[in-house]
Amino acid sequence: MLTLEDCIGLCELSADEVRAIAEHENLTEIAAAELGNYLVHCTDGEVRIKAMIHDDIEHAHRIGNRMRELTLKAMLRNFVLQHPGCEERHRQALAAMERRNPEA
Repeated sequence: MLTLEDCIGLCELSADEVRAIAEHENLTEIAAAELGNYLVHCTDGEVRIKAMIHDDIEHAHRIGNRMRELTLKAMLRNFVLQHPGCEERHRQALAAMERRNPEA
């Protein structure tokens, strides 16, 4: 039987990112890990995860939860660093590199 930690380890997301998806989508963490795994591997899925985290940042700001807002901003920064496909400028650079190195 797989544990939550096993599922998080397999989904290419951090535990905090899985919790953010769970909170945003009102899911259990294990369901959020499954959704996150699906999104990480589908076209524009990383962009959707980024949007979820951004929505959570805006919500924390609206309700005045500064600590949560800052925590989510740090998480978003780390997510973008780990998943460069979620940033248009990174996608363009990756596409240009692929065009230059078609066998890579």
